[in-house]
Amino acid sequence: MYHIRTTQLRCEIGAVVSRAEYAKERIVIERRGKPVAAVVPIEDLAALGKLEDQLDIAEAERILADPNSVWLTLEEAEAELDL
Repeated sequence: MYHIRTTQLRCEIGAVVSRAEYAKERIVIERRGKPVAAVVPIEDLAALGKLEDQLDIAEAERILADPNSVWLTLEEAEAELDL
């Protein structure tokens, strides 16, 4: 995995995007020596989205299967959240 400083990224953004796009490399962007963001191939982003969807579905199925789940109407939820 390649690491790049934000100051360096300003000058090399095109090369960084190409590394992600063509070499399928993940690039970690650092500020003051700490990782703050990443540039990843679009396929990685799509895979992450699918994984998040699967986790959300599993959580929803768990909640729906729980006989002790408490359901609120939209109005009750809005009132509880002061919306």
